[in-house]
Amino acid sequence: MYSTCIFCNGSLGANEVLEDFPVGRRVAFDPARGRLWVVCRKCERWNLSPIEERWEAIEAAERIFRDTRMRVSTDQIGLARHREGLELVRIGSPQRPEFAAWRYGDQFGRRRRRALIVGGAAVGVLGTIAIAGAATGILSGAILAQSGNFANLWQNGRTLVRVRADDGELLKLKRPDLQTAQMRPDGDSFILELRRKKKVHRVFTGSEAERIASVMMPRVNASGAKAAMVQRAVGELEEAGGPDAYLDALLHKPPLRVRARKRRFEAQPLELGRLPTPSRLALEMALHEEQERRALEGELRGLALAWQEAEEVAAIADDLLLPDRIRMAFSRRNDSD
Repeated sequence: MYSTCIFCNGSLGANEVLEDFPVGRRVAFDPARGRLWVVCRKCERWNLSPIEERWEAIEAAERIFRDTRMRVSTDQIGLARHREGLELVRIGSPQRPEFAAWRYGDQFGRRRRRALIVGGAAVGVLGTIAIAGAATGILSGAILAQSGNFANLWQNGRTLVRVRADDGELLKLKRPDLQTAQMRPDGDSFILELRRKKKVHRVFTGSEAERIASVMMPRVNASGAKAAMVQRAVGELEEAGGPDAYLDALLHKPPLRVRARKRRFEAQPLELGRLPTPSRLALEMALHEEQERRALEGELRGLALAWQEAEEVAAIADDLLLPDRIRMAFSRRNDSD
């Protein structure tokens, strides 16, 4: 039983309501298609569960859903909150635009609210420091003038994405790595280039490029979006004819705003940080759904590998925060056992 988000490596939490599936605080299920997801409350991505863990959990979720008072309901999508805090999302047979708008609107909306709260708090802290410093004479005007630079250094210096490449390397990607990453067409898929100091650092192709890009995009879109912007992104996906067709169209015929910067796009890659907001959102949706489609085709093996990688990366990230003396104490205890 896995407990870590495939996409952000954060904990999915736990519940005591679904005895056969005690993972997650929001669980989505489609009884007709036999699909079960755990929604990560940190990055809002939907983690598709391995097939052998679904059936009893889906039956239990359906039973509990029917016995729980619904908070939100449409003809095809229902949301219910159990008295112990578990949220259940029941998927019927919605049209694709309705499902995409509902599924991703929740994700991008929560990200936007979180970004506004964090941004407001940061401004408040800087303002308080500035007022206190000016009043006491501790902070000089030069230091206050550089406060914005300090904030940028902090934002650009944090590791935002941890993902393991197929060769075993643990990639630790910061904000500049995400913004300057570039995609260019490569047959039926694309090539992903990670750049540092304007030079190519790593190159990924095929399914590995798609997997790594799908982990990066939630951080590229960390500021979220309003419902109207999400609808525009869903519209782009639908106009293209689905996720696979959208990826092909984006790579071979980029948005006008991007094309205006490049006279010959065929010779130039697509930089993630320069995409218009609807295109960035639609790209994240397309990559997510392509990864899910591949997982469904491969079923257990692909999903199990993805979950195992998430657990491994999360363990490494947690271990980095442990002081040496604590790590040594754990080691001595394990040796004695």
